[in-house]
Amino acid sequence: MDNKNLEPMRHSAEHMLHQAVKELFPQIQLAMGPATDEGYYFDFDPSPKNVEPVKISESDFPKIEKRMRELINLNLPITRMEISEKEAKKLFKDNPYKLEWVDAAVKKAGKIIIYWTGKPGEKNSMVDLCKGPHVESTGKIGPFKLLSIAGAYWHGDEKNKMLTRIYGTCFPTKEELDKYIWAHEEAKKRDHKKLGKSLGLYLISDQVGQGLIIWKPKGALIRQIIENFINREQTKRGYKYVYSPHIGKKQLWITSGHWDLYRDKMFSPMNIDGVEYMVKPMNCPMHMMVYQSDPHSYKELPLRISENASVYRYEQAGELSGMARGRHFTQDDSHIFCTEDQVIEEFVGVMDYAFYFLKAFGIKDYYMQLSVRDPEKKDKYLGSDAVWKNAEDKIKKAIKIKNVPFKIKEGEAAFYGPKLDFILKDSIGREWQCGTIQIDFSLPERFKLEYIDEKGKVKRPVVIHRAIAGSLDRFFAILVEHYAGAFPIWLSPVQVIILPISEKFLDYSKKIKEKLDESNVRCEIDFDNKSLGAKIRQATLQKIPYLIIIGEKEVETAQCAVRTREGKDLGKTNINEFITKLKTQIENFS
Repeated sequence: MDNKNLEPMRHSAEHMLHQAVKELFPQIQLAMGPATDEGYYFDFDPSPKNVEPVKISESDFPKIEKRMRELINLNLPITRMEISEKEAKKLFKDNPYKLEWVDAAVKKAGKIIIYWTGKPGEKNSMVDLCKGPHVESTGKIGPFKLLSIAGAYWHGDEKNKMLTRIYGTCFPTKEELDKYIWAHEEAKKRDHKKLGKSLGLYLISDQVGQGLIIWKPKGALIRQIIENFINREQTKRGYKYVYSPHIGKKQLWITSGHWDLYRDKMFSPMNIDGVEYMVKPMNCPMHMMVYQSDPHSYKELPLRISENASVYRYEQAGELSGMARGRHFTQDDSHIFCTEDQVIEEFVGVMDYAFYFLKAFGIKDYYMQLSVRDPEKKDKYLGSDAVWKNAEDKIKKAIKIKNVPFKIKEGEAAFYGPKLDFILKDSIGREWQCGTIQIDFSLPERFKLEYIDEKGKVKRPVVIHRAIAGSLDRFFAILVEHYAGAFPIWLSPVQVIILPISEKFLDYSKKIKEKLDESNVRCEIDFDNKSLGAKIRQATLQKIPYLIIIGEKEVETAQCAVRTREGKDLGKTNINEFITKLKTQIENFS
């Protein structure tokens, strides 16, 4: 079944969810809930005014699912109706959430649409505001499952009341549902928020603020490795590094267009000496200043500048998700200033680097998405139709040169130009938008950037914006979940741990560590006075690639017993041979 038919089924399953919950917990109030790409959810208010609060938990799922199944088996009709504003306000007079939706529907569409499950007013019936679509009757709803429960602010705004949200999913067949549930359970095991805590990678502190990441030593080490890789590879490709401040005058963002077209993602201005400043949501205007600061000839172009720079964007509390979506993150941000004739070649060069980058980090499954303007909302973007067509045509030519498939997505372009996004698929098939390459004719015009061409005439350069990892924080979260925390050895914060069976083998363990240290292998010794089994379990939970076990036989033969985190016994080996093997793996990004 395609998504067009899957949406009505899931939307109808969501109606079964809220009907079952309302029947089982009559004192709650229904808020809202849609079908989603993954299934559906519904938000409930468990503590309306003048009502004893209700606590719904996952332990209630079996009885909720049982009632949902009963309603489905009754094969009740699902009927669409249009009613007046007056009728709607009478029908939902005791529910402030529905009354708010009534007002919004009247303002937007001028009409109210409701759906009845079952015959109006009869047993097992329920009505809700809804624009649809739905299946014809409950019997057409396929196998379903309730998945999780969470808190969610009304409209995703932390200033509003916290509601209870129940997530579920639905598929045409049990086989599809079972496959999804397996992936869902696997995703929970790989959750970077859970692994980030257990592996000591990062933290988010209430004392610091929501969406603000603190990298702990092990996570910071991995980030350092990623940044070193980026810096090394970009230097090879002719990029020059810059550093820019975290704040700038508000006027800078007015000139760039961010103030008019990106303001909802920007933090409020701050007053410094009577002048308004803003923390930067993007680095682009700063890099425009770098170019603008010197005269340029066509002979100098392309000029490629880069910065691993922190940016700050206002994301609503309900949208925050660990490192995958925060309010402060770091981008491997670069801007290429070039002539129009150089655009396609430069774009292809960035694509080549992106392919190399993803391969090095073990990401093999991804596709290209050409993100263009929403044709119905051109006022949300800078530049004329001709400028946008020119930029889109150049991206298509670059893609054709590389002969890679791509999809077109309307409404996902940057406000200053179209972009080619890299949509990554992790080891369990989830999709993530990560790297991006964008062509921009507008900011060079707004910042009056210039170069002198071969005929001595003043010309505008074209800017290619690009970030291959995208957000280093999000890319890190993707890697954590892709590898389930078991990083390849070159990325592992601890590559080898030495486990002496008892204290009398510490001296030999230290000698082994010295040799590993000399070879720049990241190594630790477990000094705890625990059993060997307990040490092995702890090292395995920390997902350290190699465990060296030191006992009497190893000391007598001047060897070490090696096993992997997967439990494979590699036997005894000479430490120098082991180091050679390790260095080969590290150099090959394995």
